[in-house]
Amino acid sequence: MTTRLTVAQALVRFLAAQYTERDGVRQRLIGATWGIFGHGNVAGLGQALVEYGDAMPFHQGRNEQSMVHAAVGYARQSNRLSTHAVTTSIGPGATNLVTGAALATVNHLPVLLLPGDVFATRVADPVLQQLEVPYAGDVSVNDCLRPVSKYFDRVTRPEALIPAALQAMRVLTDPVETGAVTLAMPQDVQAEAYDWPDEFFAERTWTVRRPGADPAELAEAVRAIRAARRPLVVAGGGVHHSRAEEALAAFAEATGIPVASTQAGKGSLRHDHPQDVGGVGHTGTATADELARTADLVIGVGTRYTDFTTASNTLFQGDGVRFLNLNIASFDGHKLAGLPLVADARSALDQLTGALRPHGHRVADAYVTEYGEDKERWEQRVDACYEADEPDVRPTQPQVLGALDALVDESDVIINAAGSLPGDLHKLWRTRSRDQYHLEYGYSCMGYEIPAAIGVKLAAPERNVWALVGDGTYLMMPTEIVTAVQEGIAIKILLVQNHGYASIGGLSESVGGERFGTAYRYTADDGTFTGAPLPVDLAANVASLGMRVLRAKTVRELREALAEARRADTPTCVYVETETADTVSGPPPAQAWWDVPVAETATRPSAVKARELYERHVSTRRRHL
Repeated sequence: MTTRLTVAQALVRFLAAQYTERDGVRQRLIGATWGIFGHGNVAGLGQALVEYGDAMPFHQGRNEQSMVHAAVGYARQSNRLSTHAVTTSIGPGATNLVTGAALATVNHLPVLLLPGDVFATRVADPVLQQLEVPYAGDVSVNDCLRPVSKYFDRVTRPEALIPAALQAMRVLTDPVETGAVTLAMPQDVQAEAYDWPDEFFAERTWTVRRPGADPAELAEAVRAIRAARRPLVVAGGGVHHSRAEEALAAFAEATGIPVASTQAGKGSLRHDHPQDVGGVGHTGTATADELARTADLVIGVGTRYTDFTTASNTLFQGDGVRFLNLNIASFDGHKLAGLPLVADARSALDQLTGALRPHGHRVADAYVTEYGEDKERWEQRVDACYEADEPDVRPTQPQVLGALDALVDESDVIINAAGSLPGDLHKLWRTRSRDQYHLEYGYSCMGYEIPAAIGVKLAAPERNVWALVGDGTYLMMPTEIVTAVQEGIAIKILLVQNHGYASIGGLSESVGGERFGTAYRYTADDGTFTGAPLPVDLAANVASLGMRVLRAKTVRELREALAEARRADTPTCVYVETETADTVSGPPPAQAWWDVPVAETATRPSAVKARELYERHVSTRRRHL
């Protein structure tokens, strides 16, 4: 039996029938489609979504990149078991997807991209917005998406949709391979009819695997743990993707091994869990970084070991330090010449705990006491950063976080991605639940926060979802505020105004760049941006997009505004001005280095001094072989 439909209609019907299942729980794989229509998708996928609107929910976006961010936020909150599709026109609509696609792929988060494409038949060539490549007739701007996609195909014939769509679903649901998946859709093919086998539209359930550890690798891992005297777990985002938080807690409690976390892994243990020692790496806590420097075994669980985690390979300095890498991806399991334990995080942690239990393996009490006391001292530093003795003055950025910290509970979700906030949050934030801390730091993409908050709220409508946004990030991509208002998606925005790129300003100063081009100020007579701060009213801009705004000038007003926003059932923004870009944000300084190369030759004293410090740090870098 066959059914005659257009390619676009067939694709929508197919997507509506796809499901995932893990641990006996089944849910839709493609929960909705985001779209901005133009030539290239309006007559194809646009018409198909009208035709089958009862089967496929639709969200109207304002920027193609932000639609991908919203889909990614939804996918992360859904534990990668469900995601959204995103459709665009050809030309700039398609190329605007590239940044979002890169973010999804870097963070191993699934999203389906359906950009329109030029005519497959080439009957009208070149068409509006077509990139003509003299050396190749089959290249379009969509080919920009190839290197940032985990799977890419161009559907140039109706019957080609069947294998392409099936391969796309395979990659989206593969915990090793998942990321951005692109099906480029030529506009003429989208509207072409074909007799489809009815089996193509049957419900399919894609099982998300939990592979266990190889017995030989497991035995070697157990031997390494038993031999270690100062082991340290580094929990990455894979802990959350696997829902392995309880398994990690059981392992840590049974062994006494402390657990540090990357940006993606923070919240793997609650902040008050005895074995939690906070963030690790350049933006980590003093407690975790000191343990990392002296560890003899680093147990990475679901981490990619980015340079922020390893302090650009200067952090793990213990004599004879070894790495045990529990990761579902073999590529990550073999990093730093580590012992690979290639398996699902939850499955392998359960296996490790079970294998260690018969002999009651546990680290020495003195080690537990050491990191427990260090953690208590760090918490006192956090208290000092959060404390505001004078409630009627303008708050510092850590005091802004402290006011929010005092208000939220385990049901709140905090979203951030770029600027100076990620460093402050990684050091200071007290995570209360497994998914409260939502930091996109694999790509650290300015503009992610607001659309991602919409995606998270769609996935968890019962939660309070906060987008923490600096002024630089806000100006990058505020447009989806309109979507939140249009659909009544009650996200909360905490907009922090510090008049510039505060994070990069501080980095610039540390590497001899003298904060050049990082402040939002008028141009001075010498051509530099050192005049008075710009009279930009971001709160008024938010209000002009239809969102309710609460302005706070002091710590006291901030506390009141945050409480009111948290109670609100409509999209609400709290606006607060903190420090200017030429002052420090107030948190403890970096507890570990990060390699940003400094000019090797320079005449300005700041750059010369920065190069001297840089060379001292570089000399401590290790190759773990």
